[in-house]
Amino acid sequence: MKNSFKQIFVCTSCGATHPKWLGKCPDCSAWNSIQEETVSKSHFTHNSTKATVVPLPKVEEKLEKRIFCGVPELDRVLGGGLVVGSLVLLSGDPGIGKSTLLLQALNGLAQRGFKVLYASGEESCTQIKLRAERLGSLNPNILVTNETNIHSILDAAKQICPHVLVVDSIQTVYNPELPGSPGNVSQIRECTNLILQIAKGEGISTFVVGHVTKEGSIAGPKVLEHLVDTVMHLEGDTSSGYRILRANKNRFGSTGEIGVFAMQGHGLVDIPNPSSVFLDENKRNSEGAAITVSMEGTRPLLIEVQVLVGKTSFASPRRLATGFDTNRFTILLAVLEKRAGLYLSNVDVYANVTGGFKIFEPAIDLATAAAVASSLFNKPLPAKTAFFGEVSLSGEVRMVNHALPRILEAYKLGFEKIYIPLRNYQQEKEHILKLLEKAEKPFFVIPIESVNEVIRFDN
Repeated sequence: MKNSFKQIFVCTSCGATHPKWLGKCPDCSAWNSIQEETVSKSHFTHNSTKATVVPLPKVEEKLEKRIFCGVPELDRVLGGGLVVGSLVLLSGDPGIGKSTLLLQALNGLAQRGFKVLYASGEESCTQIKLRAERLGSLNPNILVTNETNIHSILDAAKQICPHVLVVDSIQTVYNPELPGSPGNVSQIRECTNLILQIAKGEGISTFVVGHVTKEGSIAGPKVLEHLVDTVMHLEGDTSSGYRILRANKNRFGSTGEIGVFAMQGHGLVDIPNPSSVFLDENKRNSEGAAITVSMEGTRPLLIEVQVLVGKTSFASPRRLATGFDTNRFTILLAVLEKRAGLYLSNVDVYANVTGGFKIFEPAIDLATAAAVASSLFNKPLPAKTAFFGEVSLSGEVRMVNHALPRILEAYKLGFEKIYIPLRNYQQEKEHILKLLEKAEKPFFVIPIESVNEVIRFDN
């Protein structure tokens, strides 16, 4: 063992290698991320081979062949279908629906004649069959195995030659040639490398399921996310029944694209119009609620932001936001107090994005400011009104990307007014005027320059 293996210390955050254990990684400054790892000494030996060098203009172009999974929202997140020979990593909390989504996708592929292999190290074949019966996904083209030895799985894939391979999950498979239990850094890295080789070499599209840590990040070394072509994360509030599939990385499509599903008794159901899910059409004249238009990938979504302002009973008022960054929300409240004259020093302020959705862009600022003013003064905002724009520290409403698609989405869903940054209006003025001319119903696009114009519009 001493002659063939060597002890190294690897950072699970950035993948950097160190000769000894350190509390803080010098490369990425992450604390307690360095783990001991046993690797073969042959890992450090290099056999020199002559590299093939080709001028960039003479590189042969290859069209990306895609196959549809039969789950429209999944195909959308993948960029229009599953690319042949691609390696896709799917992560999510336990019980969120990862295996259910993949089994539905495999059934859609099997129904069109594609042969698929499902290697599960977490469920028995009987459990998989029971789930397939519930989902209506029993198909002879779906082959299953409980093998966790990575060599056995890949040998079976070479023998069967499936179009699609699923490894559920990467933390349960192991390479018997390496020491250590399944799920450690070296096992995850080496098993993923072997899967990558067969995916690219044999042209087998492969899904790999990954666990997440209690902080929500993908368990294992960061190199796992670098090796794969696409990283998708399934998220959502288990009590709401809605699931959001988000592409955090995609070499063959748009990064940040999302797909929305509803979890029902017979599986995950596509929601082609997510805006209808996140808007409560039955509410009228409710103070503290504002509609924003968020851009997720190439898809504009209308989402309701709710704010509750109440008198505090603590020495330090509470600020809490669910669905977006609490620190940014705190800064926005400071801007409203300093620049807009709203007295918020003696009140608790709570904000929430409905539907269990999470927004990572600053375009939500304007709607949040309007909702804060509405709740503070107990004045409902006008019905069928939407807002988007970033609020700076000076109180200026700054422009955001993709303004025109946001405006069109609000118009299509029957909104009558939309407040947008002045710079966006100037940039898209020609297209906006054409839209207003063709509009069959009243529709107003109102440019604003300062956040003061929003909190005073209902007075």
